[in-house]
Amino acid sequence: MIYTWAADVAPLLDPIIYEAYYREVPQWRQEKADRIRFSEDRALSIGAYVLYQKALRESGLSTEMCFNLSHSGHYVLCSIADEKEKRTGCDLEKIGTPGMKVARRFFCSSEWQYIREQESGEEQTEAFYRYWVLKESFMKATRFGMKLPLDSFEIRLKDEGAPVLVRMPEHIRGDFYFHEYPQKEKGFFAAVCSEDPEIDDMLRWMTL
Repeated sequence: MIYTWAADVAPLLDPIIYEAYYREVPQWRQEKADRIRFSEDRALSIGAYVLYQKALRESGLSTEMCFNLSHSGHYVLCSIADEKEKRTGCDLEKIGTPGMKVARRFFCSSEWQYIREQESGEEQTEAFYRYWVLKESFMKATRFGMKLPLDSFEIRLKDEGAPVLVRMPEHIRGDFYFHEYPQKEKGFFAAVCSEDPEIDDMLRWMTL
């Protein structure tokens, strides 16, 4: 089973609260945050790892289990597998101006066609961000990340049920499954991709 948590990092914008959480994370995470220029982005970096630590305590899962983090806007996301061999990736993206030129140039033709066929601008935006977080979550789950061209694998969105991976590079082995966590009222889309077909429907919200 894959479990997913989300949190708002707004409290970490307070320097006192940020410093308290900063001291709780490992040194390598502190050094990573120290290299970040803007305070909002430092809060996201520290907040994502704090969410992971709190999720471990809440769930009782081991640090040996596969996990993945993501953040955008002022939200952070954490997915953890309950089996360490199950590769897992997650992605969260704040809703903004959709990158239609990027989609047209780098997505698969079927994916771009699906976006274009949506009747309204709002529906096209939603389709773009659904594809974006799904693709990012797959790239992270495979552990190839940005080394994978966006058109080297194809995802089919469905009116009902989870999206389906219909094509992927030959050098990647295994079966991958998706679950979406649309949070339009909070201004973001999120998705999880894993080798484990059992992905919890619930997005667990945690207060930092």
